[in-house]
Amino acid sequence: MLNRRSLIAAAALLALPLAAQAPVQAQDKPIKVGVTAGPHAEILEVVKKVAEKDGLKIQIVEFSDYVQPNAALNAGDLDANSYQHLPYLEAQVKDRGYKIVNIGYTVNFPMGVYSKKVKDLAALPNGARVGIPNDPTNGGRGLLLLESAGLIKLKPDAGLKASPLDVVENVKKVRIVELDAAQLPRALDELDAAAINTNYALPAGLKPTQDSIAIETPKSPYVNIIAVRIQDKDKPEFAKLVKAYQSAEVKAFVEQKYQKAVVASW
Repeated sequence: MLNRRSLIAAAALLALPLAAQAPVQAQDKPIKVGVTAGPHAEILEVVKKVAEKDGLKIQIVEFSDYVQPNAALNAGDLDANSYQHLPYLEAQVKDRGYKIVNIGYTVNFPMGVYSKKVKDLAALPNGARVGIPNDPTNGGRGLLLLESAGLIKLKPDAGLKASPLDVVENVKKVRIVELDAAQLPRALDELDAAAINTNYALPAGLKPTQDSIAIETPKSPYVNIIAVRIQDKDKPEFAKLVKAYQSAEVKAFVEQKYQKAVVASW
């Protein structure tokens, strides 16, 4: 006759196959992931569907600018965000003291220069007004793009955070106009040209590979990331989030939807 200890052991052994066959359990509460409206939100909708297969629920929270998603994440109103490149995050951490870190790379949106008035940067008139984003990292990115296209020259040590003060050669005497990144597509009617982030260009109907008069190489320091609070970086739900983002399904969507205007970079 089996004693009580033997019965318990036998029951445990019988339960093992059942546990192995148990379906993936979804967490009760979804994680809130902040994105900017447009491509970042569209891509995360696909990520959300992939993540559900792994038991991870995602609530997508859209923002209209670059500033709010990090503030909301640092304050605990979001669990993660997916909209920024690493140089921007590093600048925000330095300037605002955010306790936020990168946990995974996502996509790259090559920045382009657009114009409704000229078909070539060389055709810009003297004194032309050229817009760039007004945040330090994307503003520097715009200036570096203008330099690579031959419109201006910057100080050799200006780096990724170049500012208009770093312009040392400006033959056409173009006037650099700093505006909020989200406003630049709407400002094209008033400007002669503008360096516009692709996640704002696409919703405005601009096609980077067709409409830009200058564009970055896809291999740049500006690959986008997923960010979380430092204390959360090792939580299993965020490993699932990165895994879902870096999936074959998401890569296929990016390649089909954006036709090289957005590049999967993991």
